Amino acid sequence: MAKISLLISLLLCNIFLLVAQQTTAQQPSFLFQFCLNDKGNYTLNSTYEANLIHLLTTLPTSQNDNGYGFYNASYGKGSDQVYAVGLCRGDATPDICRSCLNDSMHVLIDICPNQKEAVGWYDNCMLRYSNRSMLGTPDTTSLFRMANPENVSSSNVQEYFDDLRTLLDGLKIEAASGGSLRKYATGQTKAPDFLTIYALVQCTPDLPQQQCINCLDYVYSRIPNCCSGRVGGRVVGPTCSVRYEKYLFYGSPYDPRPPSQKAPAPSNNTINNATEGQKSSHKSRNIIIAVVATVAGVVLIIFFLVCLRLRKSKKNVQAIETYEPVDEIDSAESLQYNFETIKVATDQFSEDNKLGQGGFGAVYKVKTQVQNYYIHCLALNGCHTCKIFKIVV
Repeated sequence: MAKISLLISLLLCNIFLLVAQQTTAQQPSFLFQFCLNDKGNYTLNSTYEANLIHLLTTLPTSQNDNGYGFYNASYGKGSDQVYAVGLCRGDATPDICRSCLNDSMHVLIDICPNQKEAVGWYDNCMLRYSNRSMLGTPDTTSLFRMANPENVSSSNVQEYFDDLRTLLDGLKIEAASGGSLRKYATGQTKAPDFLTIYALVQCTPDLPQQQCINCLDYVYSRIPNCCSGRVGGRVVGPTCSVRYEKYLFYGSPYDPRPPSQKAPAPSNNTINNATEGQKSSHKSRNIIIAVVATVAGVVLIIFFLVCLRLRKSKKNVQAIETYEPVDEIDSAESLQYNFETIKVATDQFSEDNKLGQGGFGAVYKVKTQVQNYYIHCLALNGCHTCKIFKIVV
């Protein structure tokens, strides 16, 4: 039974290889690829080859995708086990990503027909396979470099690359801290001669943060070897890469979250609740304003009435005091009377002796042993302080 399964697998492999050879001519060429002979070779029509083809044909599926364009899977057992990794650029949509990986699969097997380990790159993706696990370890042994043929103005080379370095250092930290789903960052900065530098850096998300930083530091160090004095260039490896240009060459990062999670639209209930909340808030605010206005109005009315009362009292006192031409007693000590004396002098504050009403009490005619006086008492009953005026006869 095992032999039958192997024969079927080999038959499928041959069919796949025939199709791959015919379709490869139609596929675009890689930017670059490595067929690593020093990592070992497999025999044609072997179990390893069957496992490799099975793995590559099933790699660009949703069960192997982390949602952000990173594919990782393995297939087979023992010495025939094969590992594969696919990484798409951070702005590639799933359709573009899977199409790129499918192209890579056909081209890479055709270019590297029996190498156990190989890696190839397009602009939008990288495909890599091996007979060993490749996760969690930076690989800077297989790098390729490309430079934009245009030169920076000779008088601005140092400033141009100082600006580039500052930009790349910031992007390195941003990408490395991207988490286990995606380590990708893009940015731009102003450069001499009114130029703008656009840059992109990326690590495979299986790398720990510090390993991503170390990998990017290494590829940064390779920039002078390929791209010194050039307005653009790239250094690309299996686990990290950098590219910069004087033109925009990337799009917005792809976000796999559904629209409802990106920016949930408010439901009718939410809108109604918000409206009711606003109405309630406005109602409460209006009540507070009404209460404050009422209290303020009452205070102002009381203040106004008190002022009127004081003003009226002042007029009444002045009227009483000037009712007759009198002279106010200059010496209060000569006319100090106790309360009992005043009661007797006014005949117990009788109405017959009352001359009028002032703002602060009644005015009585007082007859003493010496002469007649007016007395202005603060209270009719219980007067303790009286203002006394001498009558002009």
